Amino acid sequence: MVDAQSMMQYMFALRAAGVTDKRILNAMEKVPRHLFVQGHFQPRAYEDTALPIASGQTISQPSVVGKMTKALDVGPRDKVLEIGTGSGYQAAILSHLARRVYTIERHRGLARGAQRVLDELRLANVIVMTGDGSLGLRDQAPFDRILLTAAAEDPPANLLAQLRVGGIMVLPVGQTDAVQHLIKVEKLENGFEYTELEAVRFVPLVEGISPDP
Repeated sequence: MVDAQSMMQYMFALRAAGVTDKRILNAMEKVPRHLFVQGHFQPRAYEDTALPIASGQTISQPSVVGKMTKALDVGPRDKVLEIGTGSGYQAAILSHLARRVYTIERHRGLARGAQRVLDELRLANVIVMTGDGSLGLRDQAPFDRILLTAAAEDPPANLLAQLRVGGIMVLPVGQTDAVQHLIKVEKLENGFEYTELEAVRFVPLVEGISPDP
């Protein structure tokens, strides 16, 4: 359980880092980040830093989560696809902003863990699936918004195809051993518009389902 002072400091740090949208701040305040962090890292849950989770993955820095969510510009009627569930923290925040969130994770253990926490929080509008996120989710397309929490070399063409016209995709792009950039892609009637946002560092987007149990 987080105390009121720690939460106030957390929210102040988010604002200081540039997360100022009231809807996003309200959503982030509703999501208890410590439930998505395990072991001896849990006391650091409300620091503005990325932290390790299982399967060699990370839970993203809160201010980066806030900025990615802002760039995604989610509306209350939007259907969102997230690639890379991880701990489920980003999906939990999106659940307070969107109509429905589909989130795909290639690590079965992470997907199960995320589902447990989301169930505990009674976030019924999030659907967690184990699968190859690079393939997207064709049977539910098109999506109003698509968010990748893993870095691709380029925006995946098959995911862009699953984005509706007028929709937005936000993702980190770049080589894993170099600086990555967060970009926003807007799908227009006659193509795509790309906006570079800021330098980031994420784990790489990997095809297939992990063999780990």
